[in-house]
Formats: sequence, structure tokens, C-alpha cells
Amino acid sequence: MYREHTKEVRIGNRVIGGGNPILIQSMTNTKTEDVEATVAQILELEAAGCDIIRSTVPTLEAAKALGEIKKRIHIPIVADIHFDYRMAIAAIENGADKIRINPGNIGSAERVKAVVDKAKEYNIPIRVGVNSGSLEKNIVEKYGKVTAEGYLWAEGLVESALDKVKMIEDMGYDNLVVSIKSSDVLMCAKAHELLAPKCPYPLHVGITEAGTLFRGNIKSAIGLGIILNQGIGDTIRVSLTGNPVNEIASAKQILKTLGLRKGGVEVVSCPTCGRTNIDLIGLANEVEKMVTEFDDLDIKVAVMGCVVNGPGEAKEADIGIAGGKGEGLLIKKGQVVRKLPESELLSTLREELAHWNDKADE
Repeated sequence: MYREHTKEVRIGNRVIGGGNPILIQSMTNTKTEDVEATVAQILELEAAGCDIIRSTVPTLEAAKALGEIKKRIHIPIVADIHFDYRMAIAAIENGADKIRINPGNIGSAERVKAVVDKAKEYNIPIRVGVNSGSLEKNIVEKYGKVTAEGYLWAEGLVESALDKVKMIEDMGYDNLVVSIKSSDVLMCAKAHELLAPKCPYPLHVGITEAGTLFRGNIKSAIGLGIILNQGIGDTIRVSLTGNPVNEIASAKQILKTLGLRKGGVEVVSCPTCGRTNIDLIGLANEVEKMVTEFDDLDIKVAVMGCVVNGPGEAKEADIGIAGGKGEGLLIKKGQVVRKLPESELLSTLREELAHWNDKADE
């Protein structure tokens, strides 16, 4: 398992790599200079389960804002830097817990070294980030002809990343995290397969520019699923166009589905059919919202549409409800416990979950 053997890297109060739990990242979409708006969004992301947050630092004002933002949040903050090496230095001096740079767009080796020296002085990690859309001219010319399998672009992405890593290693620094991203799902997965055996550093994984909530979730689930299931990846981000809070829920579900994160209630529900005589779609949505109140539980809840197959289909769940005509059943481990009016199904289920640990201790 690659992630078991990557280098441990400390980011603020969190540690990644070396077999530590995979952490969830997101990125603010506020103006970093607007401290109030940025802090409010980060606190909302924290509440949703974000482990590490990244904010863009395009101006000196944004770099200076990091110091005030840090005082009011509880998770590490990463400064996202492009083009201007001075912003990286200012971000480090103002308290960034990590910086993300693409050495290819920072400029000369001297400018990259100035950033590396400052990171070394403050002992904060550098995330070396390379995207397929911003590869250097020589890499594009070398790998520009895509094979039928689409592998050459993947090889180019890996070569570019490893070149940047070696540049920083040669400057005497190895407190590094690496990311290679593309919006092409299969090419991105192939690139990670090629990179993982060659890179001792923690990998941040994501499908960049994945899209809107619908398309972005599908692309991210497939791409991250392929990559993570091979033992690759120490932190992840689901990149969605919209409120970044949505990214956290998606990332958590991907990790839970792959068995890489425990805790929280898993909801399974049937797709409905002509036998359904209750508002199952509305009920399932209400249950999914309601169970977020019980992140301390590690159980499966089933929401089934009818009493014909409900008890059987819910037998692998810890608890479930199955609809009838204006009524429904409360089911535990496949056994019918009670019959209830439809109007009481949700409240009864909430009550059961609220006292779940009490009953487990009896």
C-alpha cells in the first residue's frame, strides 16, 4: 500500500502520510482579503468535516489576511500561490501552514529557491502542484501525441512533477507534498499509477475542474475511487463548481464507500417502484438530512418503499423503515419491531438513533 509508506508531513495541527488517515481538503471561494467572509466560510467547512483548507493568495493584502484568519479557525490553512514568488514568501511570514506552488509558473530557479529557503526557515511543507493544463512547453512537445490509451499525457504529467520535486530536493528541502491533477479522469488515474511507485512523498489527489454538482460528483467518485482503491492518496479534494461545503459531503461519502473512513450513519434506500404507497423520495431525503445529527454513530440505516421486500432488503442494515399504505414498519436487523403511522416514521427513527448508544450499553 503506497500510502502506508509515504513520508510523514505535518501541516499545522494535522499529520499526513505514513499511513495516517486520509484527510479531506477544500478551497475557499471568497476573496481572501475579506477576512470576515473567509473565516465564516472556513468555519462552515470545519463543521461539515473539512480537515485542511486552502485559500488563494494573489495579493499582499491577502497574504497579510492569513494571520487574522488563522486566529479564528481551527484547521490548517494552505496558501495557494501562482506566478508571484513574493506572495509565497509573504504567506509564509504571515502564518500559512503550507504553501502550494507550481515551480513551473513561479519563474527562475532563483525565485523558487527564495521560496524554498523561506519554507525551510519556517519549516512548513511545500505542495508541488502540477496540472495537465499548465505543462511546460518542452513536456507538451515531448508528449503531445496522445496514444490510443492516452498514456503519454499521463507520463508527461509525472515527468513534470518529478522534475519539480528534484529541483526542490536539490535546493536541500524535502518537506514536500505532491499533486498531479487533470480533468481527464482515466488519464489522471493512470498518472497516479505511474507516479506512486516513484514518489516517497504524500500525494494530494483530486480530479481538477470536475464540474458542477452532478457531473463533478460522478467524475470525482470514479477518478478518486480508482486511485484511492490502489492505495494511492493521502489527502483528497472533490473539486465542484459551487458551494465548497458540498465537496466535503462528497469526499466523506467516497472515503466511506471505499472503507477508508469509519463513523457516521450510512443511508441505503430503494429506488421506488409501483408498489410504493408513501412519499419515499421525500422520506429518504429527510432521513439523509436527519442522520447528519448523529456523526458519532457508525451504523447503517435502510429506507425502503414497501413491506413486500422491505424487511428482507433491510436485513443488512442496523435499523430501517419500510413503507406501507399510510403506515410503515420499523425494522431492526431484518426483524419487524413496530408498525407506525407514516407521519411517525421519521420522528421514531430519530428517537431510536438518539438513544442508540444507550441501548447498546444496556
